[in-house]
Amino acid sequence: MWKLQKSSDNGLLVMVLSGQLEADQIEDLKKIFDVESSGRKLALDLREVKLVDQEVVTFLASCEADGIRLDNCPAYIREWINRR
Repeated sequence: MWKLQKSSDNGLLVMVLSGQLEADQIEDLKKIFDVESSGRKLALDLREVKLVDQEVVTFLASCEADGIRLDNCPAYIREWINRR
């Protein structure tokens, strides 16, 4: 189960993700990002993310490669991204 909250900061759309993220939720996240960002820069705040699977780590790495900022990324997720 996961939750998403949105806020805006000087034209930057910040999406706060919390809970457990699994591969079957990636498509939902992509759709939300596409609809909500509408050309604005996007940041994902991962402070409240408790658990992710390998597919989500790959997705987060691709988000970062596409210019999406990963804020408050838990150390274990950052380590897995760096190992890719």
